[in-house]
Amino acid sequence: MEQKSIPRADHIRAFWSLIKVSKPPVKIFCVAAILSLLETGAGLIVPLFTKSLVDQLSQSTLELSIIFLLLFAFILQTVSSGLSYYFMTYIGESIVASIRKRLWKHVLHSPIPFFDQQESGDTMSRITQDTNTIKTLITQHLITFISGLITIIGSVIILLIIDWKMTLIMLIAVPISIAIIMPLGQKMYKVSKLTQDEMAGFSANLGRVLSDIRLVKAFHAEKTEQAKGDERIDHLFKYGLKEARILAVISPLMSFTMMIVLVLLIGYGGVRVASGALSAGSLVAIIIYVFQIVVPFSQMAGFFTAFQKAMGGAERIQLILSLDKETSEDNLVVQNSSQDIHFKDVSFSYKQGDSILRQMTLSIPTGKTTAFVGPSGSGKTTLFALLERFYVPNTGEILLGDTNIKQFNLKSWRSQFSYVSQESPLMSGTIRDNIMYGMERNVSDKEIEAAAEFANALEFISRLPQGFDTEVGERGIKLSGGQRQRVAIARALIRDPKILLLDEATSNLDSASELLVQKALQHLMKGRTTLIIAHRLSTVVDADQIVVLDRGNITGIGTHQQLVKHHDLYQKLAKQQLQDSDMENHTVAF
Repeated sequence: MEQKSIPRADHIRAFWSLIKVSKPPVKIFCVAAILSLLETGAGLIVPLFTKSLVDQLSQSTLELSIIFLLLFAFILQTVSSGLSYYFMTYIGESIVASIRKRLWKHVLHSPIPFFDQQESGDTMSRITQDTNTIKTLITQHLITFISGLITIIGSVIILLIIDWKMTLIMLIAVPISIAIIMPLGQKMYKVSKLTQDEMAGFSANLGRVLSDIRLVKAFHAEKTEQAKGDERIDHLFKYGLKEARILAVISPLMSFTMMIVLVLLIGYGGVRVASGALSAGSLVAIIIYVFQIVVPFSQMAGFFTAFQKAMGGAERIQLILSLDKETSEDNLVVQNSSQDIHFKDVSFSYKQGDSILRQMTLSIPTGKTTAFVGPSGSGKTTLFALLERFYVPNTGEILLGDTNIKQFNLKSWRSQFSYVSQESPLMSGTIRDNIMYGMERNVSDKEIEAAAEFANALEFISRLPQGFDTEVGERGIKLSGGQRQRVAIARALIRDPKILLLDEATSNLDSASELLVQKALQHLMKGRTTLIIAHRLSTVVDADQIVVLDRGNITGIGTHQQLVKHHDLYQKLAKQQLQDSDMENHTVAF
């Protein structure tokens, strides 16, 4: 699946459209903007009051009203600044929360091929770190940029009124500052984009290693994984230094430029004060205004840096949001799932030119057990994935009765299934949470206990100190394989599925656990259309229909007795597995 790239000219448009769709609280933004204007206005008045104060002191006169006005301006500036910061933080948090919700919803409803191509850590980085760059821009830089811009404009206007000649000297710094910021800002964008990509890769690697830490330790792969992690960390270190070098140029050059301007102003202003062309208070006010211009200029450098990072983050977010989701609305609801399922000339490949299933035509009778056998890689699990609409056939169609399953509402269609695999993954949480997983209706304790009892899980659950409230750990690691399987069967039972998919459900279990799981599966299979993937023929000899797959082709369909007589591959499998005493000692499950 190819990602749609966003043209470079549209970076800013993509960023603002992301903000716009997030529906920022406009009223709160207006309040924050008004407070920011009050803060800026108070800051602009302070130098004028200071000018009057210095001029009065130089003439040995002092009006108390000036002191009170100055104090009032300071208090107004402080209070409005604090409130403005809080409201902008609220806006930033609400926008980022909205983006994260959209992104999380989109990821959850993305088709399986998306997850085949994207590492989980990379996707997590998009939802957490890339959205965080947007939050940083809004909460820490946007309001200071707006207020700083107003401060600069206001200060320049007042300075022109006080003394236009000195103001022109100060304005020399503006084109110099722009000449510094613009090219370095482009470099900062490139570096921040590379940094975010590398951070996403690092997160993906961390997620992969930590989720399979037992595999790492079992094969003494700590050194290998450490080397991979160290390489990623070194890359992040280098990108961090590149970013630091750019900032190390921007900040000092800005400060250097402004200091030269300040020295020129003080020198020239001192001469004018000595000649009587300028009052001492006016010179003090000019110097304060210069500082009020210098500070926003330095903040603007930070704003442009943060803006470049936020654009990079927004681009990645938009790439995910631009990908197609699984469609589920406005389709037919499954009214009668007790119909035969038909595969008609179905072909499928994960990669072009590498066919997994080839023109498969097959009927699966309702209420019966159909088993799929064959060598690994013959397409058995892929067939299940197509049936659950995780993938779409390249050619052909899958029908329920006479209706193509693509016409059904996706949620309605998948609710007909329960799937029990050889690994039976459990989610972190309690046993109760896992049995109820995905249920949208209220489930009583009696229903949970009944499902556990039918799954032969109630006995071991009741022996646990916390019973159904026992934490299973990440991926159910605190339970044994047989216990996980029985919890998974209880989870399938409580959904009361019409179609049951069993993928090597007992292959990884010891004999005692296998016997318990087989009995649980017998309860689960009653009255349902059941599809079984099995490598051991002993588990499916009693199936109503056995389908033999080989390299994506159906090479035989029939009962065990029919295939043993007439199918060469099945005969070979049967001789390998069923001729010894294992058949006598093995309990036939189905």
